[in-house]
Amino acid sequence: MPGTLTTSSGSPVDNNDHSLTVGPQGPVLIQDFHLIDKLAHFDRERIPERVVHAKGAGAYGYFEVTNDVTKWTKAKFLNKVGKKTPVFVRFSTVGGEKGSADCERDPRGFAVKFYTEEGNYDMVGNNTPVFFIRDPLKFPDFIHTQKRNPQTNLKDADMFWDFLSLTPESTHQVTILFSDRGIPKTYRHMDGFTSHTFKWVNAEGKATWIKLHFKAEAGIQNLTAEEAKIMHGNDGDHATRDLFNHIANGGESAWKVSVQLMSYEDAFKYRFDPFDVTKVWPHKDYPLHPFGRMVLNRNPENYFAEVEQSAFSPSHLVPGIEPSLDKMLQGRLFSYPDTHRHRLGVNYQQIPVNCPYATKGKVQNHQRDGFMAINGNGGPAPNYGPNSFGGPTDRADAANAPFQATGVVGRYRYQHPNDDFEQPGNLYRLMTPDQKTRLVNNLVGHMSKARKDIQERQVVNFYKADPDYGLRVAKGLGLDVSKLFGAVTKAKM
Repeated sequence: MPGTLTTSSGSPVDNNDHSLTVGPQGPVLIQDFHLIDKLAHFDRERIPERVVHAKGAGAYGYFEVTNDVTKWTKAKFLNKVGKKTPVFVRFSTVGGEKGSADCERDPRGFAVKFYTEEGNYDMVGNNTPVFFIRDPLKFPDFIHTQKRNPQTNLKDADMFWDFLSLTPESTHQVTILFSDRGIPKTYRHMDGFTSHTFKWVNAEGKATWIKLHFKAEAGIQNLTAEEAKIMHGNDGDHATRDLFNHIANGGESAWKVSVQLMSYEDAFKYRFDPFDVTKVWPHKDYPLHPFGRMVLNRNPENYFAEVEQSAFSPSHLVPGIEPSLDKMLQGRLFSYPDTHRHRLGVNYQQIPVNCPYATKGKVQNHQRDGFMAINGNGGPAPNYGPNSFGGPTDRADAANAPFQATGVVGRYRYQHPNDDFEQPGNLYRLMTPDQKTRLVNNLVGHMSKARKDIQERQVVNFYKADPDYGLRVAKGLGLDVSKLFGAVTKAKM
């Protein structure tokens, strides 16, 4: 019999699937030692390579406001049409190592650092509007299944599909990943999304829930599985090469930026949880509002100094932009800067590419010492507060907008279990016959390497999204559909 799961200090774990939250919607509590212990250990598993998003490419440019959004946010870099803010963007693959190929079937990281006058704002998203999981407690486990088997050091289809088949909320992202959009042709030909819900707050303190969308002006282009195999053999760095050469030859890469807006009150009465990162907000309910344009037009001078050492975190926010109750986001607020402190050192924000230089030298705090303190280390200024010697003081108007959080502290199962299959089913039904065939073929090709019992469990998730979806994948794998889906049908009755 398996033993009891424990923390690193040997204490038994009561629940390994749900973070400790205030009520079903959160926020997540930092007193959840199992969550913090798990994330902090995970963040330090690779030295010095990033544990996720290890391989990437980056470029500089600017963001320009094209439409007035001051009705919804007081963020200064968004306060005037025509205003431009310098940016640095890093694109990446997610699960592979630093030497992996650019044409892997994998989500793509889409991270934007805005150098604003009130500090750096990082939009740390992906090229997909959803993610595989919705609770940060599952994140280290998920990434482990995308890496290598601890015994063989090989990619393992059993690990991959075992976890996903036991995590039904992943069905939406899995459908996207194995669809035609699973392998972007280049970084210039893909969209970007916050994926998470955030909060905009205006000058009057009114809050609005938002999601951001970056739409590639060059259009969406992807590689088929067959094209990716050829590209893998010809040039494993093709996307990195394409971005650099395009800009070096005088080209620009651009994205139109839009926002979805949901009133504060709507979030608590909408038909599904709008803070669940495995879901999209339907555009018919919450249409896109264009408000900006992002242009990349300058290459880094040194890859290691500027791309490898760049550090993004969703907790790097500015007044007017705040987190939501999204549990995955809450975990990332801690995990990302914790990873950077481990990988780059506690003074990682003094590295030029990460430095909030647009504040014009106004970075002032009581943080001192540590590895690579290179900005004068505060000089003779006091390193504590409050003090009587003219040190920096806090600013009341920079406070987060107040919101009520009530509920009994506990580990809560997700409140809307039937929602996990509606959106992937809708996505499947939107596809053309050819797109469906390629999706099924991609899944069958990958799942065929997994154990039969794992295959059966996964195709049930597809069947719940859409019967035709599940049946086609099951038949492609040679599974007994009458036995398999007969049981599913009876279970639904």
